[in-house]
Amino acid sequence: MVPLLAPDPYILVLTGVGFLIALVAWLPLALRRLPLSLPIVCIGLGAAFFLLPGARLVPSPLDYPEFTERFSEFVVIIALMGAGLKLDRPFGWRRWEVSWRLILVTLPLSIAAITLLAGTWMGLAWPVALLLAASLAPTDPVLAADVQVGPPRTGEEDEVRFGLTSEAGMNDGAAFPFVHLAIALSLAASTGEPWAAKWLGYNVLWEIGAGIAGGWLIGRAFGWVTFRIPAETKLAQTGDGLIALSATFVSYGLTEIIHSYGFLSVFVTALTFRAAHRSHDFHREMHDVTEQVERLAMMVLLLLFGGALAKGLLSGLAPGDVVAALVILLVIRPATGLIGLLGLKASASEKLTIAFFGIRGVGSVYYLAYGLNHMEADGPERLWAVTGLVILVSILMHGLTVTPIMRLLDRRHGRDPDADEATPPPGFQGPAAD
Repeated sequence: MVPLLAPDPYILVLTGVGFLIALVAWLPLALRRLPLSLPIVCIGLGAAFFLLPGARLVPSPLDYPEFTERFSEFVVIIALMGAGLKLDRPFGWRRWEVSWRLILVTLPLSIAAITLLAGTWMGLAWPVALLLAASLAPTDPVLAADVQVGPPRTGEEDEVRFGLTSEAGMNDGAAFPFVHLAIALSLAASTGEPWAAKWLGYNVLWEIGAGIAGGWLIGRAFGWVTFRIPAETKLAQTGDGLIALSATFVSYGLTEIIHSYGFLSVFVTALTFRAAHRSHDFHREMHDVTEQVERLAMMVLLLLFGGALAKGLLSGLAPGDVVAALVILLVIRPATGLIGLLGLKASASEKLTIAFFGIRGVGSVYYLAYGLNHMEADGPERLWAVTGLVILVSILMHGLTVTPIMRLLDRRHGRDPDADEATPPPGFQGPAAD
């Protein structure tokens, strides 16, 4: 009889990855008619796995701060490229009015309101309160896929979906200066060095300006070699959507090398890349590749998030933190969203939907990890607990309401929600109508 040996960890990893890829492909279809969402299932599976007796690993962001920052960063930049590629609407000040309102009004107001809440009700130091606010204010480009526009050239781009997609694409870069402001204030509190000129000149003007310019140049370059050079050598002839990943990494890498905002650069690169030949079918190929990679990475991260919850991520919550989390999601985001949309030519139902679906997720993980890795903050356990609670409540609340709300909105505006039975996108898949 052959003795049973402990399996090779490498073989276990391969087996687990195989099951995960199968779930990536199958779960969105299986959940289409169930009162569940893909993120909820992933979190549940992660919690169940890490509660097994043999699971000794504790996937806590406190124990793996560098990995948490880098992996969440990777997921976000892939999502940003996908978001930019699928926007059919040409860039313009008037055409993107809803986007500017959400970025220039709603985002700063949200950060100010959450900072005030965290500094008073929660009793955090003001630099730490600002870091938490900058982490929790942006709408997530990863988990918000089901309230975003459809793939390129599908026509699924009403004002609500366009507004939430463009907001998620731009507000990650727009929130970064506030993260750096929190870091600067924290350092100034301990060293007494002046911070305002450096923050405004470097973190705001240079990093935003260079990120936009760098993203535009890289997008133009990729657009040219993909669509404009002689037919026998242009990249579109390959039919290989991996070009989108190349553009993502080149854009992010080169702009980070010159110390500018890579998130903003990737989104601008995607928009410029799409504009190089807006109607070309190759954009669909590139979008599909980014969507698959994004979905796989998102599921891995949510499995780890579920494990962190099971291992006590929320144990650091203080009395009153649950109230603060609910205020952030149910009061601050809707209120600031509606303020930003005042005067917009849209129906009340569209404005309410945009204001409500300020989904928090992977971007919040990245910003908090980045901030804590670059500044001293008392009680990081509590910060991660509050952030984890906000993300969890957002996944549950938005995930279970997104499909009925979006279907109702489509019907009110004369659109058939059952017209497209294609495979659903990688984000929230809430309960469908009977």
